[in-house]
Amino acid sequence: MWRGVKEVFRASDIVGESLVWDDRRNTLVWVDIVGRRIHRLNPATAEYELWPMQDFVTSIGLCEDGGAIVGLRRQIALWDYLSAPVSLVTVEPDRPMNRLNEGKVGPDGAFWVGTMVDNLHDDGRPKQGADRGGAIFRISSDGSVAQLTEATFGLTNTLAWTKDNRLIVADTAANRIFSYPMNPATFDLGRRSHFAAPFDRGLPDGSCLDSQGFLWNCRVAGGACLVRFSPSGTIDRVVDLPCTWPTTCAFGGEDLSTLYVTSARFTMSAEHLSDRPQEGSLFALRPGVAGLREHRFQNLVRDADSGIL
Repeated sequence: MWRGVKEVFRASDIVGESLVWDDRRNTLVWVDIVGRRIHRLNPATAEYELWPMQDFVTSIGLCEDGGAIVGLRRQIALWDYLSAPVSLVTVEPDRPMNRLNEGKVGPDGAFWVGTMVDNLHDDGRPKQGADRGGAIFRISSDGSVAQLTEATFGLTNTLAWTKDNRLIVADTAANRIFSYPMNPATFDLGRRSHFAAPFDRGLPDGSCLDSQGFLWNCRVAGGACLVRFSPSGTIDRVVDLPCTWPTTCAFGGEDLSTLYVTSARFTMSAEHLSDRPQEGSLFALRPGVAGLREHRFQNLVRDADSGIL
């Protein structure tokens, strides 16, 4: 067993994000938003696959039928790993200035996704998007869309559902992590509160929960670390990383005891990348606690006579 943090795969992602562990295939799946591509890696065998995409690909989740659900710039699509993604629904069709960002399958089998004012030009260059116009949405298997929060987010990140029925969400632009009480029957959200005080290293990006209910949060924009927050929002541990922009994390491996971390090299200078070529890589550590299995999007088509089609 190794100690510390190691580089697992030199992906050179511009913005690596939305990391999930597929326990049926023993593979990691993640996206490079600005690079317009999807990765799949078996860490045990080093078997690797790459799929270029026509659009910005902002998030990905696992489907019950073995495929994936993918967040693009403005659309949610279903994907079978073989052909082009098939659009399920366009989110916020009346707000063309917005794009999708964080997306994750929830415990209800729906796909939860956050929006934000679009901060990317068509060629992937950054553009100013200081407005706070993002919200959290829930997409059901039939393509219906429900807006769950007010449109007050600057940059939506982190979607984590606690055992005591709370949704944890980050607003990276505000350097805040919030908590929403959630109705376990309807999945409606109540009034939000602060989950944790701002931390002085970087900004909160993606997160995952471990089996003890603690939140592991990546600190992007120079934070160069992971922060483990207790269920009450206090800092339990800080883990330094060999990348300056860690973006999201997920537990994987057959025993879910390895914590994998994606990273970004967005807006970094050629000089910086020459000195730190590991920016944008995939990393791993053994934190001494296991994670939880990913939820799957309930998109199976059923027939009354023959069962699953």
